[in-house]
Amino acid sequence: MDSVRKNKLAILLFIFPAALLFTAIIILPIFMSSYYSVLKWDGINNGVFVGLKNYIDLFTSKSAGFPKTIGNALMLAFLSVFIQLPISLGLALLLSKGVKGERFFVSVFFIPVLISTVVIGQLWMKIYNPDYGIVNMALKAIGLDHLAKPWLGDQKTALFAVFIPILWQYVGYHMLLMYAGIKSISPEFREAAKIDGATEWQISRYIIIPILKPVIKICVIFAVTGSLKAFDLIYVLTNGGPAHASEVPSTLMVSMIFERNLYGFGSAIAMFIIFLCFFFAITIQKFFKTEVD
Repeated sequence: MDSVRKNKLAILLFIFPAALLFTAIIILPIFMSSYYSVLKWDGINNGVFVGLKNYIDLFTSKSAGFPKTIGNALMLAFLSVFIQLPISLGLALLLSKGVKGERFFVSVFFIPVLISTVVIGQLWMKIYNPDYGIVNMALKAIGLDHLAKPWLGDQKTALFAVFIPILWQYVGYHMLLMYAGIKSISPEFREAAKIDGATEWQISRYIIIPILKPVIKICVIFAVTGSLKAFDLIYVLTNGGPAHASEVPSTLMVSMIFERNLYGFGSAIAMFIIFLCFFFAITIQKFFKTEVD
């Protein structure tokens, strides 16, 4: 085994298939999108080079509404970090204490991650249905008929109505990562703290969470970048509507490319999403590195 590890040709042969797939699926499309983003192209005829005009139009074109989509995506990222992740952490801390039915609850909370997004979208469309949805029926049952409304069809509520299923779906995903991280911590730390008279809150606050910071960092990166490129559930529930109220960069990109045939403009949106994901991933890495230092 040691001889294989020292053999650079063997290492290259093992890495090559994965590197080839990564290049074909990730790297090549990024370069192609960057090329298309400097063209005025409808996807059929020859493209015309326009330089940075598409990028300028992202922030100057009032009809596209791109800045608003960035604001919506950042709002989702904020909610993911400060609502979704604390809930996941709380569940992970609770279940890791060895509660009865621990494995059952871990599996149950992870089920939404395994279910198709289309199925989840259909489920929440039924929940929000203005006629027979459980939300409006519950409000009417307790005498709050005036609060019942078409949640996905109202510009004032559509955005947060879409965000709730997204946050709900991935609570179990982050919980499982944190749960695995907590389980990998030696029980000797907890036992020593209990001998010294520490409460469960103190053990979690001063021992478990600090040791868990590398896992929390990964969860924050996943939550933020996932929010910036969110698409599928929003597309199923509202397709960015009504009147672009729940539009995010990914849904706007798809609309520009496949509905309006603005491949150059859509590619510029794609490149900006990639830039934002890289920027926030690096920023979060540096923030947690500073915290550790």
